[in-house]
Amino acid sequence: MKEVMAVIRLNRINDTKQALAKAGFPSLTALKAVGRGKEAVEFEIVQALNEHPSETSEVLPLLATGSRLLPKRLLSVVVPDDKVDRVVSTLIETNQTGTPGDGKIFVLPVEDSVRVSTGETAELAINEMKG
Repeated sequence: MKEVMAVIRLNRINDTKQALAKAGFPSLTALKAVGRGKEAVEFEIVQALNEHPSETSEVLPLLATGSRLLPKRLLSVVVPDDKVDRVVSTLIETNQTGTPGDGKIFVLPVEDSVRVSTGETAELAINEMKG
């Protein structure tokens, strides 16, 4: 089993939930998060300067403060090893815009799982099939 963790843009959460469910992965955990990437300049600020040059005096000081933490969503989906590629490709297809800030995906090993309501363990505990 693997845990697929994804950090995505805040505005992509609904589309991502729908895409994962459609791909057969309706179970997930989503957390509010804040973070930043490696880019030193925030592209939203640069874009604002380009779109509203008359507001340069108000926006320029924000560039000097460094990158602030931006709101994100952290998703976690635990799946059998053979379904990792499908989850990852669904996440990429749904969240890739080609610009910095699209997010990151991490794949981690999971040693075991237990469904609290039934006591099922291992892959039975993460099985999405009913009955």
